[in-house]
Amino acid sequence: MKSKNFKRLDSIKAAHRSERTQSSTRVEDYLEIISELVELKGYATTLDISRYMDVSAPSVTKMLQRLDENGFLEYEKYHGINLTDKGIQIANVIRQKHGILLEFFELLGIGYDTANIDTEGIEHHLNPKTIKQLRKFVTFLKANPRIIENFKNL
Repeated sequence: MKSKNFKRLDSIKAAHRSERTQSSTRVEDYLEIISELVELKGYATTLDISRYMDVSAPSVTKMLQRLDENGFLEYEKYHGINLTDKGIQIANVIRQKHGILLEFFELLGIGYDTANIDTEGIEHHLNPKTIKQLRKFVTFLKANPRIIENFKNL
């Protein structure tokens, strides 16, 4: 029994060692929000981002400056916010992960609202190999609707 507990502790330690930092998750959240706003409205403002991220406008400004310095977007105070190719690429990867996870959860019969919340909670933490396998599994399930029906009837 003790050996099993040590294995669990080791796995937790390894996950924390390899887990992406809270900072990179936050960066991805900002890029995802900006991308969604630009697609929806044609532009993103500090105020819009502040509302959707539920953070203060000064916090948004500080993060936008950081994202600009790291080449993810072009930001001029009181002007529009534009993602660079690098920023667009990361936002698109996050959106793809989100879509795959959301579709998987919905196939499991989880309601949209719950599935969306759960997806937001884990989309930044999954290895690309895991996402690739989930995409293949979702495709398999959709090609075999009887499996989905059998599962839902359990």
